[in-house]
Amino acid sequence: MTADFLVIGAGIGGLSFALRAARYGSVIVVTKGSAYESNTAWAQGGIASVLPEALRDPGDSEEMHVADTLDAGAGLCKEAAVRTIIHEGAAAIEDLVDYGVSFDREGDHFLLGKEGGHSHRRILHARDTTGREVARALIETARKTPNLTLLEDHFVIDLITTAKLGAVVDDRVLGAYVLDTKTNEVKVFCSDRVILAAGGCGKVYLYTTNPDSATGDGVALGWRAGASIANMEFIQFHPTCFYNPGATGPEARSFLVSEAVRGEGGILINGKGEDFTKKIDPRGSLAPRDIVARAIDREIKRTGANCVYLDVTHKPPGFMRERFPYIYQTLLKFGLDCETQPIPVVPAAHYQCGGVLTDVNGKTTIRGLFAVGEVGCTGLHGANRLASNSLLEGNVIARRALEEMMRLYPPGKFVPPPPVIPAWEHGDTAEPDELVVIYHNWDEIRRLMWDYVSIVRTDNRLRRATARLRNLKKEVREFYWGHRVNADILELRNLVAVAGLIVECATRRKESRGLHHTLDHPNTEERLCADTVLRKF
Repeated sequence: MTADFLVIGAGIGGLSFALRAARYGSVIVVTKGSAYESNTAWAQGGIASVLPEALRDPGDSEEMHVADTLDAGAGLCKEAAVRTIIHEGAAAIEDLVDYGVSFDREGDHFLLGKEGGHSHRRILHARDTTGREVARALIETARKTPNLTLLEDHFVIDLITTAKLGAVVDDRVLGAYVLDTKTNEVKVFCSDRVILAAGGCGKVYLYTTNPDSATGDGVALGWRAGASIANMEFIQFHPTCFYNPGATGPEARSFLVSEAVRGEGGILINGKGEDFTKKIDPRGSLAPRDIVARAIDREIKRTGANCVYLDVTHKPPGFMRERFPYIYQTLLKFGLDCETQPIPVVPAAHYQCGGVLTDVNGKTTIRGLFAVGEVGCTGLHGANRLASNSLLEGNVIARRALEEMMRLYPPGKFVPPPPVIPAWEHGDTAEPDELVVIYHNWDEIRRLMWDYVSIVRTDNRLRRATARLRNLKKEVREFYWGHRVNADILELRNLVAVAGLIVECATRRKESRGLHHTLDHPNTEERLCADTVLRKF
């Protein structure tokens, strides 16, 4: 299959790019499951943006949004990228409204929320299911757009590059090998303009707020293709994942209680009812996420408790039911009325601040390959993401990536013509005979990452993780080549690759900064204020 643009992933970054690119040529969007199984669709809080003056919170400005982002990023943000993305945010909001996203309004004005690290109300939202509303509008528009083909249940195995086919110079992307998970057929997709938009890697950890699809596919694809990777040590742990021991089902295990609840007055307390966060930071429950997550981790370890609590019982009756209906009803389904009972919460892996290294246009180190959204590392987030900047980044970089791609690689730009792409070569064609091996390795990766490479780290824990992952990579490689590929094997292969990248980046950073906190190097060292960049070739 051939297209002018091949987009891998169907979240806000991938679909925003695809909808605009369809004006210039044929677009194929592939996603390994349903288009609704994305981190975008699971986002509750909203999208941060400073609107035109008549619509914004009084006293707010782009400069204040920039300052809040730089403060949260702990010195590692690229200020030029921050300014560019924030400046172009209002135009990105207009795009989403044009696609049919229905943000909450009061008359002609958007209702704006506030979250941790923000100095003003600037979060546009659709109640507490903003991501689902964004996904709905984009997917419905994509399905009606000429020149755009959306293929669900198509899992990308590997990118195809000239270097992989033996070229010594002019390394550029040529397409991808893709598994149709319904027919088990491996197809060749040809395109010299490829957009990685395959989201994050939360499932590398035992506890995560991410959907089951978040297995680091985009980062693993970029790494195997030879793209540079940066700052994977910075994994954001959301402070308030619903603690529901013994529960079954994905929603029960990883239900996120949005930071917007704290923005509306929710307070974190311990079992004695004490607001322990004020001892750590004067902003208390609304400090940036790295600070709050560490405060919770410290409080749980200090008291021996299983969790802390998010208290909204002081809010007026009916407030949660009206402002956060999804959260309220979900908790009620699990037997908790949050208007009368504090919500038990623990931190859980939520967002990767690093990824495939790009510039502010989404351009990677491989010609023709761009990365958009959570999979990319533009420099916006630095060492810690400011809440609700992620949907903003995905949409802005999608716009910029298309402009840059059309400038650099318009139709007919690539010469000489690409080499002939060979058909996919399977390993052993035997079907996997013992799925328990896959599940065991999956479980071991997630447990060792949680135990050794989570909120607080040490050199010794990282060494242990490195040793175990070395053996696991060998086992997964043997399983990959010894059996016919399926979605389970491909996810496990990507999971172990990304776990290794996180550990390698964490091992290299000999300081504590933002989301990377190590007991062996507890101070932040200005001389070490630089990206952790991994290059394969």
